Amino acid sequence: MIIIILIPLFIIALIIKYLKRRKKVSIEGKHVVVTGGSSGIGKSVAILAAKKGAHVTIIARNIDKLSEAQEELKKYRVSEDQIINKVSVDVANYEDVENNLCEIEETVGPIFMLINCAGMAICGRVEDFTEQDIKTLIEVNFLGTLYPIKAIVPKFKQRREGIIVLTGSQVSLVGMYGYSVYSSSKFALRGLAESLIMEVKPYNISVTLALPPDTNTPGFENENKTKPKETHLLSNTAGLYNPEDVAKKLLDDSLMGHFFSFIGLESFILTTLCVGMSPFGSFVEVLVQCVALGPLRLIGAFYIMYFDKIIKKCFLEPVKKRTVIINSIVLFS
Repeated sequence: MIIIILIPLFIIALIIKYLKRRKKVSIEGKHVVVTGGSSGIGKSVAILAAKKGAHVTIIARNIDKLSEAQEELKKYRVSEDQIINKVSVDVANYEDVENNLCEIEETVGPIFMLINCAGMAICGRVEDFTEQDIKTLIEVNFLGTLYPIKAIVPKFKQRREGIIVLTGSQVSLVGMYGYSVYSSSKFALRGLAESLIMEVKPYNISVTLALPPDTNTPGFENENKTKPKETHLLSNTAGLYNPEDVAKKLLDDSLMGHFFSFIGLESFILTTLCVGMSPFGSFVEVLVQCVALGPLRLIGAFYIMYFDKIIKKCFLEPVKKRTVIINSIVLFS
């Protein structure tokens, strides 16, 4: 039944993608800044930007990783004139962010595109988080995106051009077991993106909210260390993507002016279900969403029931183990 519904919806999605196809903005010779650019999706996006002839500045805290990433990026330049720059800065410190962005504009040139990829995840049940864990997630994931945007928007408005990318997550749209604080910080990015686009659209500035699924990055490996069993099982239902594929989709969507950037059928379902009052590219897109929302809500309900089943099974496991132990004791006594 679900497959019968999904096939026509997928075909409709492909048609929309074709109808919505816009001319990509060129970043050749322009300055692209990538926060979190020393590894993972950020580094993959920076490589793609370098391949497209852009001057690239990568920002992160770890100077050693930045230096390694900078040397790697230089291999992908299409011209010796391209500048590949690095800046070590804590994106959760506004004064440092503002000063450094002003400095790199003077040395590399005006920033045309800001891609915010800095982020991290700590998993766990809400009662297990320390106060410092909570502050760290909010500072890195939310303030670490807000501060670079706040610093660069006045310059974009003055020049009346620019592209801003915020990297959220699929849990920017749906809460999930073990992601209570992380999801909260990523939900905040959607509110920021939707508000921001209203402020900057008249100035010819576009905003894209990227919603990557689980991606095979060093950050994901670190995230797995704190995942409860339930979170592992729930995450496994969506599969694991390569950072290069996610980065390509992110860059393509942002250069075409799309508000949402997602990859894969499940992400299409989730994004359509949660479209709400988000910006849209055309009325064709809106009409298809109207038609698709009903069936997709039904599919979403099945997902929720499946998730609940997984969580309940994990919840009952300790009870079953205790029962087996008690029965064993009684049997051999």
